[in-house]
Amino acid sequence: MSKTLTIIGIGPGEQGFVTPEVSAAIARATDAVGYIPYIERLPGHPDLVCHPSDNRVELDRARHALDLAAAGGDVIVVSSGDPSVFAMSAAVFEAMETPSDAWGDVEITVLPGITAMLAASAAIGAPLGHDFCCINLSDNLKPWDIIERRLRLAARGDFAMAFYNPRSTLRPLGFEKTLQVLKEECGDNRLVLFARNVSLPDQTIRVVPLQETTPDMADMRTVVIVGSSKTKTVQHGEKEFVYTPRFYELDV
Repeated sequence: MSKTLTIIGIGPGEQGFVTPEVSAAIARATDAVGYIPYIERLPGHPDLVCHPSDNRVELDRARHALDLAAAGGDVIVVSSGDPSVFAMSAAVFEAMETPSDAWGDVEITVLPGITAMLAASAAIGAPLGHDFCCINLSDNLKPWDIIERRLRLAARGDFAMAFYNPRSTLRPLGFEKTLQVLKEECGDNRLVLFARNVSLPDQTIRVVPLQETTPDMADMRTVVIVGSSKTKTVQHGEKEFVYTPRFYELDV
């Protein structure tokens, strides 16, 4: 019996972004546990049993995966992007805080993946080329007050910022409030990147000055990157790249 649990990230969408290590884990797995859209992206094989589940049941999903592994399975827990960035790695370890004797000899491994923010950054150049932070704008698991505080402090620290889960149909006002906070805190006209369906054939990337941004420019398929005050553009032929310089010089 295998009794293994491998937590994997399958990247932002393009199959070529799946690492060889993750592909090998998928190929040898007996069971795959994950959110429905992510399970649907797996290249199936005859011996793989899929266990898709809906959103917001991460702890139940993690316990189910641990139980399957304890019963002798070679189980993969599937996340998009990287499993440790707003994804299932943390959920599995959180589930283990309430231990089960059956899980004691399960071997657990986390395999990294390419995140949407890194794929988006590469697609436009290097906006995350200097210090940056990453903030999940969903208030499902943390209150808006915490999100606002982090936004203001990140802006005052002049970080570039990457935002996940910016705007959903159930939370249409969160991104509107985010843009308002940024416009209050950033005295300059920072560049903002909206990368939708990054790495997929219908990928779109828009670069907009902060003061011209509107909430409808983002949805749940969009990664938003806000540059620091030093982020700039450079022209190469007909293409314009966005980057943040590696050297930080104070304005005098």
